Amino acid sequence: MEQTSHLIHLLDQKTINQIAAGEVVERPSSVVKELLENAIDAGANAITVEIKEGGISLIRITDNGSGIPKDQIPMAFLRHSTSKITEVEDLLTVHSLGFRGEALSSIAAVAQVELVTKTREELTGVRYFMEGGKEMGQEEIGCPDGTTFLVRNLFFNTPARRKFLKSPVTEGGYIMELVERMALSHPDISFKCMNNNQLKVHTTGNGQLKDAIYQIYGRQMAANLLCVEREQDAYRVQGFVAKPVVSRGNRNLMNYFINGRYIRSTLINKAIEEAYKPFSMTHRYPFTALHFTIPSDQIDVNVHPTKMEVRFHGEKEIYEFVYQAVSDALNEKELIPEVELASSKESEKQRNGHVAKEKAPEPFEVKRREEMNLPKPSFAPQKQEKQENVDEEPVGKQLQGIVSKFLKEERAAYPQEKPKQMELFEQPMLSKEAVKQHRIIGQVFGTYWIVEFSDKIYFIDQHAAHEKVLYERLMKSLKNQECFIQMVTPPIILSLSDREKETIEQYMDTFQKMGFEIEPFGGNDYQVCGVPTDLLGISEKEILMEWIDALTDENYKKTPEALLDKAATMACKAAVKGNQRLSVEEAKELIDELLTLEHPYHCPHGRPTIISMTEYELEKKFKRIV
Repeated sequence: MEQTSHLIHLLDQKTINQIAAGEVVERPSSVVKELLENAIDAGANAITVEIKEGGISLIRITDNGSGIPKDQIPMAFLRHSTSKITEVEDLLTVHSLGFRGEALSSIAAVAQVELVTKTREELTGVRYFMEGGKEMGQEEIGCPDGTTFLVRNLFFNTPARRKFLKSPVTEGGYIMELVERMALSHPDISFKCMNNNQLKVHTTGNGQLKDAIYQIYGRQMAANLLCVEREQDAYRVQGFVAKPVVSRGNRNLMNYFINGRYIRSTLINKAIEEAYKPFSMTHRYPFTALHFTIPSDQIDVNVHPTKMEVRFHGEKEIYEFVYQAVSDALNEKELIPEVELASSKESEKQRNGHVAKEKAPEPFEVKRREEMNLPKPSFAPQKQEKQENVDEEPVGKQLQGIVSKFLKEERAAYPQEKPKQMELFEQPMLSKEAVKQHRIIGQVFGTYWIVEFSDKIYFIDQHAAHEKVLYERLMKSLKNQECFIQMVTPPIILSLSDREKETIEQYMDTFQKMGFEIEPFGGNDYQVCGVPTDLLGISEKEILMEWIDALTDENYKKTPEALLDKAATMACKAAVKGNQRLSVEEAKELIDELLTLEHPYHCPHGRPTIISMTEYELEKKFKRIV
């Protein structure tokens, strides 16, 4: 067989530049990051970011920094040209944010770039054009001190890379998060960010980190901050962490900076999460805004283009330092959640706006709603919505199909040769006639209900049983595209980040199908006026935020199966807990509904809902039968 020879040849400069650009410029947020770092290094104290179509069609970044001298502009766009370092040893002590000297070269290689810049010493500025790595022109222009970069049509000459970008909404969300982190890392700089001509972020740059947090995340976050300050040997940290009450289901709000640079570190994550462990539930992550000062010789700034990963020479010391700093802040305050009552004026306003939506329930209904929220004929859902012929986003559309598939698979999962526990129910306990013969004996340990039927005693776990009932209700409503909504007064207020806001807008139809009625409330706030009837009064806000967190997390698989898993989690959180007192009437309603399910034997997590003991086994225990 004849072998094909592969000749070695040198790549042309255009190909080299585009390959290099691929390492630095992954998406629009990469461009914004590099240009923001250059603006900060240039001494700017006011920076404006403007984007359109998620930064794909336009990125404009304006700063009032030192500008670029006329004679150095062409050199600034050459590869490995930088003013930050001169030799390899400088990497060990570099303090600037950018230092590789590839940013402008890489950006110019894959976009149409216009630069307008002027130094304080020069009378006029310069406008400089590049396209696909080629110089297209230069002219003098009148302009203020500082630099403006306009980056248009990113990846116009590399369409294969452009098609891997996400939607403009998602790409814009990445840029918003980046600007927010830059504002937190440099509270002494005023940041302004415009997305499609709408102001999204604006910080004053007064140097107060708490003010920057308020301007980015809102009043609720700022009101729940704990101060962190610790100094030990050569290490120093100062900043804020939030009380566990404002935790999230992902790490998107864990921000920390080393010597002014935003970084990611598994070591620091672990230290923070361990400090929070006694105060929060598993898989809940805190908000942090921490500034670390660490000697340059103690860290190794990764020379990877993102410059977000670092290595520590004294990992154990860093871990203990971070853990102790956060622990001290958490232990200093008594972290008992406070219940806020609306003022009389606010309450009157809320009553006028929302009471008409909900008829005042009877006293017994209020008690039941508070305790368990079980169905009762006299307490019909106030609002029923059945949505048909609605245009659905892909995940929402797939979700209903997968529910049907899931329920079929669940039925198929039970083999013909049933396990022993299943044999307990081959008697007519599940029939309507048998239900009339059930005799509820009582409750033990505040959790397990005892039911006598025929020659058996049944023990029913009220939490697992309610969990199963809620889960089946949710699956049924998703499958049938119908939801039962209960209006809430006053409404629940959600203060969201830009990414979370985009998420809730993107999946609004899905939330509505599940029974949440959500409306904009100004800025990044939303009001939840209605919730699924089955979840009323039971951690509605926490449950909704878990869904939003999951859908916002880029590492979360937004598949119908994953959403079903979240549905099981919702049912678990909403279900009545052990040691929560129920009346006999409430227990009877729960047991009756449980037994109407096709497979009532296990909760969504696989735990048994019912176990039994026969009269024969009981008599053996008392030695009546040998």
